[in-house]
Amino acid sequence: MTATPYDAVAVQYAEFVGPIWDGDPLDRAAWTAFADYARGRGPVADLGCGPGHLTAHLRSLGLDASGVDLSPVMVELARAAHPDLRFTVGSMAALDIADSSLAGILSWYSVIHTPPAELPGYFAEFARTLAPGGVLLLGWFEADGDVVTTFDHKVTTAYRWPPADLAALGAAAGLVEVGRLRREHTADERPFRQGRLLLRKP
Repeated sequence: MTATPYDAVAVQYAEFVGPIWDGDPLDRAAWTAFADYARGRGPVADLGCGPGHLTAHLRSLGLDASGVDLSPVMVELARAAHPDLRFTVGSMAALDIADSSLAGILSWYSVIHTPPAELPGYFAEFARTLAPGGVLLLGWFEADGDVVTTFDHKVTTAYRWPPADLAALGAAAGLVEVGRLRREHTADERPFRQGRLLLRKP
């Protein structure tokens, strides 16, 4: 459960990500590719949307985007900043979204706090809500080796994952890999490689 810790830092988090969230060209390329796969196929959901900055970016890329976050304070901030978009409080473990209704899901550093034993259930929800042909874009911190590792996140315990392990979880849920991207950290980021994985529901 990460709602309470993120409620406590929501305002500071929004102020932090505001000026820096779109600073890397590779990240922008990943979001654009996601949008190109999903555009015109139906709505997309930004899961773990925080203050809504990426939800708004997806809309600017021509997507029917809405956001979901476990933190009520984050959702309040997102609604205030982007009153023309839809934001709801909810858990990725039990989404209030109809089966096979989404053209895309963005999960941008949204599963990093999920204990490994619980993550298969999240992938099952992603697969349930995606329509055939729908895509899932994950962003996360990569592990240095082949083992999931924990680190002391400023908010609460977080996990670093090998890309192959996340791809395997996707495959177990019925999702196929489209592609992956890796970039090194910048001077302003934690000293971890940044992973991006694009999966599709057949």
